[in-house]
Amino acid sequence: MIRYNIQFFVLLISLVLVSCSSTSKKKNETPSSLNKPNIIYILADDLGYGDLSIYGQKNFKTPNIDKLASQGMLFTQHYSGSTVCAPSRSALMTGMHTGHTVIRGNKEIQPEGQYPIPDDTYTLAEAMKKAGYTTGAFGKWGLGFPGSEGDPVNQGFDTFFGYNCQRLGHKYYPNHLWSNRDSIVIKENKKFANGVYAPAVIHEKTLQFIEENKEKPFFAYVASIIPHAELAAPKEIMDKYRGKFLPEKEYISDASSEKLLDGAYASQKESHAAFAAMVDLLDQQVGEIMSKIEELGIANNTIVVFTSDNGPHKEGGADPNYFNSNGDLKGYKRDLYEGGIRVPLIVKWPGKVKEGSVSDHISAFWDVFPTFSEIVGVKTPNNIDGISFLPELTGNEKNQKNHEYLYWEFHERGGRQAVRMGNWKAVKYNVLKKPNAKIELYDLSNDVGEKNNVASQHPEIVSKMETILKEARTDSNVFKFAQKTFLGHD
Repeated sequence: MIRYNIQFFVLLISLVLVSCSSTSKKKNETPSSLNKPNIIYILADDLGYGDLSIYGQKNFKTPNIDKLASQGMLFTQHYSGSTVCAPSRSALMTGMHTGHTVIRGNKEIQPEGQYPIPDDTYTLAEAMKKAGYTTGAFGKWGLGFPGSEGDPVNQGFDTFFGYNCQRLGHKYYPNHLWSNRDSIVIKENKKFANGVYAPAVIHEKTLQFIEENKEKPFFAYVASIIPHAELAAPKEIMDKYRGKFLPEKEYISDASSEKLLDGAYASQKESHAAFAAMVDLLDQQVGEIMSKIEELGIANNTIVVFTSDNGPHKEGGADPNYFNSNGDLKGYKRDLYEGGIRVPLIVKWPGKVKEGSVSDHISAFWDVFPTFSEIVGVKTPNNIDGISFLPELTGNEKNQKNHEYLYWEFHERGGRQAVRMGNWKAVKYNVLKKPNAKIELYDLSNDVGEKNNVASQHPEIVSKMETILKEARTDSNVFKFAQKTFLGHD
């Protein structure tokens, strides 16, 4: 009897505490934060459209990402912000395409970092904070050197852990990483030792952030550096693939020690095995994120997004032709053909997004900002280029607005521009050297590989594309920099 009374007393106290905690929580929460879904946005680095088995990869499997697709919506016509890292991420964070967003190229800052987005830029992270979210960024930044106005902790993120500088992000065993404003020295990697594999540490910090914020809405921007060169993976995963992708491709670096520390790629004797191992590890980490939210009981109220920042690269020994990394698409990273900018997109949102669904809706990185804004209930800025694709996600296609066109510009390799308008795709290369260079025109409805230039057969479409190429953009300091710096250079 006494034992029963004690148990009853404990139960009663527990109920009171829970009630008080719940009441306190409701008092402290802003109305905008109540019942909002958590959002985890996973961004791979240089992962091609064909690098996932769900998108056609035959050489290796990505079971966890495939499972994510089976539980949500897979997009077949989603585009990155650009064909290289920094401008692609700038388009994501600002909701503007590269004709308007400030960062339009990979402008480097020494000794560490890239050209910063201005302080007055209103970012996706700031919108999420306005909606009552705790925000965290994990992985690679590339939009402002440490301490600058573009530093992630100055652009709406409560927490940052990883590589501030995308150039130093070429090193998988770096000498340091950043934790907010603190540089964390990794002694185990000194003198080129492979002691601590950075993506593993960053992944643990990601899981920790999710766990620490399980009781309140959070936005986790998980910007992995995998599978960007250099090509490197822990021995236990490398062993899984050694000898399976013959003949192997060896990459021999001639960089000095100083250049290696500044981001030059290290040698890799087994480039094929390393690439497969890296994608395997990325897939495992996605699986562990999914397991973590299940374990914490928040999976049903968490949106998980998976995508890539641009097409497959050919650096540091990478061999996209061997792996058919761009599928049926033409081009690679730094191209504005489909292979350089069309990327995987998978979205899981239990109870909202139909499981196993496939969408051919045409969308791009600058659409993410207004989509998330609509989901969390904050106003979308008037000056952005994005259109929310929330109706498409939730099965309300009849109310889904579509773009008149998508626009890209790229300032390296002589300057490049591209437009997609419906099924028409216009590409113009060498524009910094030859502004009057001819347009290439492709009909993606029957030529997704962009093999047949039909510009001569459709002069009216070419004329309209020329107008868009001129009017879709504004000038910027970065563009002027590109004209001076990249003209005539690769």
